[in-house]
Amino acid sequence: MTLVFAVIGAKALYLTFAWLGSAIVASWLSDRKGYGERPGLAAGLLLSVVGVVIWLVWPARAQSRWKIQGPLGRGKKTVAEVRAEHHTGDAESS
Repeated sequence: MTLVFAVIGAKALYLTFAWLGSAIVASWLSDRKGYGERPGLAAGLLLSVVGVVIWLVWPARAQSRWKIQGPLGRGKKTVAEVRAEHHTGDAESS
């Protein structure tokens, strides 16, 4: 009797990588859009690639990195700088 360790095959390995990759991307997207990492991680793990698509179309919060710096974070200002400007603007108008 011989023991076979490589029963699942390469296709299952690639599908596992795609599943974990979609969980990572969905987690990053939800954090970037201002909802934290956990909702995106849950969507990515439970829905796989569909979870990434959901987070791509989900609207971002007003003070999120997605709105301030753009989708990939190439904005000139940091989130803290924009929030400080917004906070000083509120204090001046009061």
